[in-house]
Amino acid sequence: MSSRTAYVAAVSAAALVLTGLPAPAGADGRPGIRLERLDRGLVAATTTDGVFLSWRLLGHEVSGASATGVTGADFHVYRNGRRIATVTASTNYLDRSASGSPAYRVAAVVRGAEVDRSAAVSPWPAGHYDLPLRKPPDGVTPAGETYTYTANDLSVGDVDGDGRYEYVVKWDPSNSKDVSQVGYTGTVYLDTYELDGTLRHRIDLGVNIRAGAHYTQFLVYDFDGDGRAEIMLKTAPGTRVNGRYVTMPEADVRAGYRHTDDYRLDAAGYYDHVVRMFLGWHRHPEVVAGNWPATLEAAFGIAPAYRYPLRRADAEALADHFMDVYAPARSARNNLRAFEGFILDGPEYLTVFEGATGRELQTVRYRPGRHDDGLRWGDYAMARIEPGNRVDRFLAGVAYLDGRHPSAVFARGYYTRSTLVAYRWTGRRIVEDWSVDSGWTPMTNPFNDAPHGRDGTDPEFGTLTTQGFHSLSAADVDGDGRQEIVYGAATIDHDGSLLYSSFGTLPEDSAAPGQHVRLGHGDAMHVTDIDPDRPGLEIFTVHEGATSAPYGMAMRDAATGEVLFGTYSGRDTGRGMIGDVLPEVRGLEAWASMPGGSEALGLHTATGQVTPGPIPGTNQSIRWAADLTTQIVNGAQDATPTVDDWRRGTVLTAEGTRTNNGTKGNPGLVADVLGDWREELLVRTVDSTAVRIYLSTEVTAHKLYTLMHDPQYRVEVARQQTTYNQPSYPGFHLASDTDWSRVGPVLRNP
Repeated sequence: MSSRTAYVAAVSAAALVLTGLPAPAGADGRPGIRLERLDRGLVAATTTDGVFLSWRLLGHEVSGASATGVTGADFHVYRNGRRIATVTASTNYLDRSASGSPAYRVAAVVRGAEVDRSAAVSPWPAGHYDLPLRKPPDGVTPAGETYTYTANDLSVGDVDGDGRYEYVVKWDPSNSKDVSQVGYTGTVYLDTYELDGTLRHRIDLGVNIRAGAHYTQFLVYDFDGDGRAEIMLKTAPGTRVNGRYVTMPEADVRAGYRHTDDYRLDAAGYYDHVVRMFLGWHRHPEVVAGNWPATLEAAFGIAPAYRYPLRRADAEALADHFMDVYAPARSARNNLRAFEGFILDGPEYLTVFEGATGRELQTVRYRPGRHDDGLRWGDYAMARIEPGNRVDRFLAGVAYLDGRHPSAVFARGYYTRSTLVAYRWTGRRIVEDWSVDSGWTPMTNPFNDAPHGRDGTDPEFGTLTTQGFHSLSAADVDGDGRQEIVYGAATIDHDGSLLYSSFGTLPEDSAAPGQHVRLGHGDAMHVTDIDPDRPGLEIFTVHEGATSAPYGMAMRDAATGEVLFGTYSGRDTGRGMIGDVLPEVRGLEAWASMPGGSEALGLHTATGQVTPGPIPGTNQSIRWAADLTTQIVNGAQDATPTVDDWRRGTVLTAEGTRTNNGTKGNPGLVADVLGDWREELLVRTVDSTAVRIYLSTEVTAHKLYTLMHDPQYRVEVARQQTTYNQPSYPGFHLASDTDWSRVGPVLRNP
C-alpha cells in the first residue's frame, strides 16, 4: 500500500461517529474518532436575487463521490410547509419566488424516504446576523489608567448537546499587552453565548492572569465524549465563575495563598524582586554548578566589590547598577525602573469548566510552572532585557493522540526551553497523557548570552528549542490514524516522542555559510494536503531568523520534516499564507511577505515554481467562493474588513465591523459553523455590542459534508484562537482541483 493510500485509509477509517451509529473501525480494529452530533445547521439569508438557503451534509450521510463532490443524502426544501425543491448535487438553494414572511425547513432523503426534517428558520434580513453581546464594564488599573473592552477571539462548541453550537467569546481590555510590553492590563473574561445572545455564564480570570494574545489560550471541546463541550484553560488565584472561585489546592491553602492575592508588580515591587533574586545568587543551582558566574560583578563585567552571601545593602547597590547602568548600556529600550504590571510569581492552575453552566469540574497545577521570572528562560540574556517574556509564551490545541479520544495539549516556551503537556478529561478527572521538555538552554552568563538556537539539555527533546511558533497544529502526518502535534519546525509524535526536528544549511549570503541549523521560529504555519500529487500532508512555514535562518519560507513533508523547497530571505519573514488563488494551477499556492509588506517572496505553486509580482494578503484565509478557491480576509486595526478574491477583487465588505489583534487583522473566528461546507466570517461590530456572522450566499454546485466532521479541521478550529490565529485546514486536499474520490465517504474504507 502506498503512503498516500495508507493516509487516506487511515483518515477514512478513523473519521467520526454520530449518535446511533457504530464506531468506525481503524486498520487495527480499534474504534475511530468520535466527533460532534450536529443538527442540520440550516440558515437562510435575504439577497437581491431571493432567499439563499444553506445547510449541512453530515459525515455519516456520505455514500460515495461524483465529479463535483461527494454523494449521499438528497434533500427536500420546504417553504411554509410546502415542498418547493429537491436538491441532490449540493446543500444550498436559492428561492427566487419567496415573498412575505417565509419559514424554511429541509429534510434529508435516503433511498426515497425522508429520514428527518430540520427546525424551521426565517431569513436573515441581509447576508449576516448579529449575535448580541454583553460588554463587561470599564475598569481602572492600579496606576489609575482607565480601560474599556472589545470582543476578541472566539471559539465554538455544543455545550448542551442539542446539536447546535454555542459561542465562547474572549473579552480583551484596551490595555491588552504583548508579552514583552510593560504595563498593567485589565481583567480577561470568557463569555459563553447561545446564538440568540443568551449569556450562559462568564468566567472572570482575575487579576493574576495578564491580558494579551500570548496568555489565555482557551480550548472549547467535548473532551469526555458525552456530547457536551467543556472549556479548558489556564487559571490562577482570583479566577471565578458564577461568584465562585476555582478550587485552590490544599497545599496552596496551607501555604497561605488566597484568592484575594494580587501578584501584579509595580515598579517598587519589581525592584524588590530583583534585590531578592540577587540576595539568593550564591544559592542558584547554575551558580553552584559553576555554569554561571559566581558573582554578579563578574556577570556584569565590573570589578569585584562584595562578599557573598550578599547583605541587603550590597544587593540593592547591585540592583541599582543593573537597572541604571548595565541594562541601559545593553539597549536604550531597557528601562527597568518603569517595569510594572507583570505577574512573575504565584500559583498557576489548569481548570476544566462545564461548558453549559461554567461550573468548575477540576483544577490542577499548570505544568510546567514558570520556575522563575525568565532568568533561566533567557529573558535577561539578550540585549533587550525582558523579564516575564519567554517564560510566559503559551500555546494550546486539541489532538486525537490515540486515534479515538481528544486530548488537550498545552505548551509553554518556544524560544529557549520548550515544553508541552497532553491531558485527557475523563469526565471525572484530568489525566496526563505525556509531557515533553527540551530542558534548559545552557548559558554561560544569564545576563549576556545568545540562547536562541541552542540545544536544551534533554537528550531526546533538546532540539525543540527555538523551533516553536506562535501557534501549533494537530494532524495525522504519518497516516497511522493518530494525530501528531506539529510544533512549528518540529513535530511530536502521537505518543509524545520526537518525530523530527527540521534543520537546514545556511547559504552563502547568511551569517554562517554552510552551518547546519534549525529552521527556527516563525509566526505563520499551515498544515494540510497542499500538493495533491505527493503522498500525505505538507507544512508551509515562514521564519524570522533573518540571516541566521536557512529559509525565509519553506515547504516541508509533514511526515519527515524534509524541506521540499524554500527561499532564503535574510530578513525576518513575518507573514505567510496558502490557498487556491490560481485555480488553473495544480494544488494550493503559498506566499510570504517581509515586514511591512513592502517586499514579497513571490507566489509559489505547490511544487515551488514562482510567479513573480504581487501576492494576496496574509492575515487570514476563508473558503467563501462557490468554486472551491480560497479568499483572503483583509483589514487590520481600524480598517473595515473585506473578503477578497485574487481574481475578482472584493466580494464582501463587512461594514460596521473590525478585526482583532492589531496588525494581525484576525477575525474573531473563521469556521464552518453554519450551513454548507463553506466557512462563515465572525467579526465584532465596531462597538463590540455584537458578533456579526457573515454567510457566503454564492450558489455552489459542489457537495461536501460539513468541514466540522473532518477530524483535522475540527481540532484546528479549536486551536484557531491560539496566540497568532492561523486558518483551519482539513486533512485532505480541498481546492478547485479536488479529486472527490479521495475525500469520502468518511465511514467506508476507500
